[in-house]
Amino acid sequence: MGLKRIQVVVHGRVQGVFFRATAQREARQNGLTGWVKNRRDGAVEMVVEGEEDAVKDFLAWAQAGPSTARVDKVETKWRSYTGEFSDFRIATG
Repeated sequence: MGLKRIQVVVHGRVQGVFFRATAQREARQNGLTGWVKNRRDGAVEMVVEGEEDAVKDFLAWAQAGPSTARVDKVETKWRSYTGEFSDFRIATG
């Protein structure tokens, strides 16, 4: 299917509920690379790269997030794959 990249912004109760750590675990289990970070507006932003099916599975997970989260809205932008990441990390700032 090919390699894909998405930029995702998740809104709701998504900070302070282990969203980033769970996203990192989900991404790594699916062989994905990229990053996740908290935004100042209370959302969580992610950039994810990998095989298309794995990226779609991750996006489906992000629609609900971890059990402690409440996802109200997910914004997704498909981008061109770059291969710039070596792993999936929790970013700061």
